[in-house]
Amino acid sequence: MILLTPGLRERLLANGRRGLDHVPVVKFFNPLGIGTWLATELEEDDDTLFGLADIGDPELGSFSLAEMEALELPLGVGIERDILFTGEYPLSVYARAARTAGRIVIDERSLLVAAAAACNVNSQ
Repeated sequence: MILLTPGLRERLLANGRRGLDHVPVVKFFNPLGIGTWLATELEEDDDTLFGLADIGDPELGSFSLAEMEALELPLGVGIERDILFTGEYPLSVYARAARTAGRIVIDERSLLVAAAAACNVNSQ
């Protein structure tokens, strides 16, 4: 599977040029086990992604597109792109929800609770 289409690549590059709390553009996952990544930005090197990664403990940081593409999992599969994923909230909301759940979550209830908590913190 192609992990980044030209359209996704352009959106990620555009986000990388602006330092904001972006909505995730793409979700990658390990179809055989642990590993989920939400990417919001791509650096001009066309390899370094930034976002929320969970390979046992969710954290914000950078990760390599080339390493994800090169990873060979059992049964001849690799890292996949969730073609149905649509980011709805800024990355900070996904990070807050992940800290609460102990893993990346994308269900609406968890994200609404995290978004409300972020609003309460920001309004104080």
